Amino acid sequence: MIEEGDFNFYEPQYRVGKENRDFYLDVIRGLAQVPKRLPSKYFYDKNGDRLFQEIMASPDYYLTRCEMEIFTCQAKEIIDSLSAGDLDFELIELGPGNCAKSIHLLRALVAANASFNYVPIDISENVISGLQSFLPGNVPELRFKGLAGDYFDTLAFHCLLPATRRVVMCLGANIGNMTVAESNQFCKQLRGYLQPGDQCIIGFDLVKHPAVIRRAYDDRAGVTREFNLNLLKRINRELEADFRIDRFDHYCSYDPLTGAARSYLVCLSDMVVNIAGTDIPFQKDECIWTEISQKYSKDQIRQMATNSGFIHTSEFLDSRSWFMDAVWTAV
Repeated sequence: MIEEGDFNFYEPQYRVGKENRDFYLDVIRGLAQVPKRLPSKYFYDKNGDRLFQEIMASPDYYLTRCEMEIFTCQAKEIIDSLSAGDLDFELIELGPGNCAKSIHLLRALVAANASFNYVPIDISENVISGLQSFLPGNVPELRFKGLAGDYFDTLAFHCLLPATRRVVMCLGANIGNMTVAESNQFCKQLRGYLQPGDQCIIGFDLVKHPAVIRRAYDDRAGVTREFNLNLLKRINRELEADFRIDRFDHYCSYDPLTGAARSYLVCLSDMVVNIAGTDIPFQKDECIWTEISQKYSKDQIRQMATNSGFIHTSEFLDSRSWFMDAVWTAV
């Protein structure tokens, strides 16, 4: 096992630029753990963004279609749930992606003459740049300002600015990319940035037949495999690493007792990988945990709202009850 004390985290800074310092530190610290881990937020470089769009279009990946159904068929009802139709607010979306789902809500709000500003926040500069080009032509009357950065760092700064009531959206089951304990902590932290009466719209993937869930993270076309391996390609490119991509494979599992779907990269042979001057040993069949996709029961979601300082105001389900978008109100 590699311990943090075994090497100097700051020594290779002459090889890793300032813009990649946090990336480097997160990768090295993650690979020093047992089991090894890599933060899923680094999936999303330009190629990762493209691959994730392919995943969302996959017939095996049901999540996007379920939530899309909710927003295309129930946008008016969602608007009605926002403090009984008080439409003077700031709409902040964490991780908007290409706005494929939220655009239906944006258009419905514009049609309802809502007095709102839209603030998409995403860690990917590519996503925000894409929205700057896409939104003006597709929602012409929309007032918006995109921000690139970590969710809470950016939200903390933005919430220092004076504003009306705030509604924060976190769609696409992004909250599922955390353990149950981390999700609860995330919601409590989010509540800390909000005032009583502010609201959240949060997407949750619900528990269902285990085979349906597992297939979503191991699609038959192999796009999820390519997406997972792309993380190693990014490390090679941006951190001067020498991962042999052909010596790693994608694996996923789903535990119906805990609701946790997990993705891994499996090392296929003994090797030592060098990352900006730091050697990391790997053993054959050793796994790197790259992502969790947590599934929830309806009761768990309602209890999470209460635990985090919210009232579970409303819930919207797709026709198969596979996905929920919950509206919570801060108390």
